[in-house]
Amino acid sequence: MSKTNIFIFKGLQVISWIIFVGLSIEAGGLLVNFIFSIYKPEFVQNLYNKLDLSQIYNSSKWVFFNLYSFIISIAILKAILFYIVIMLITKLDLLKPFNRVVLKHLNQISSFAFSIGIIGVLARNTSKTMQHHGFDTENLNPFWADSEAFILMAAVVYIIATIFKIGINLQEENELTV
Repeated sequence: MSKTNIFIFKGLQVISWIIFVGLSIEAGGLLVNFIFSIYKPEFVQNLYNKLDLSQIYNSSKWVFFNLYSFIISIAILKAILFYIVIMLITKLDLLKPFNRVVLKHLNQISSFAFSIGIIGVLARNTSKTMQHHGFDTENLNPFWADSEAFILMAAVVYIIATIFKIGINLQEENELTV
């Protein structure tokens, strides 16, 4: 393997770690916001993202918990997704990439990406429904704006996982015939 490929692969590892740390901080910040918005709502304006849903909380606690659960679920799933990407990158042997561990991680990535996409679509539709009922949910749209991209990514990774599965089967069959 060339030094350029090794350098690029190491660079991807570093970028994956940076994204994972950023997504973990975002998920933690949103959890802290959620706790403070319940117990100390006046303090929320000083917290992460200034996500103040106190008007929704005062109007309907059910809507508040519903929307916040979507936000937190998506944030946590994104962090878990990139943790799995990191695990994939650390266990990937570039000289012999077709193995069951890589296949398992690719399937997990596909499942988590699909889950993020579906939850994002549900959240967006719920948010639109709540807007029709008089709730101001416009500031929540960035949390599920990329849900279709995650569904598409899940499909692409699933196709790659299927190709890897065929490659593993061919590799195992080839090892048995030698």
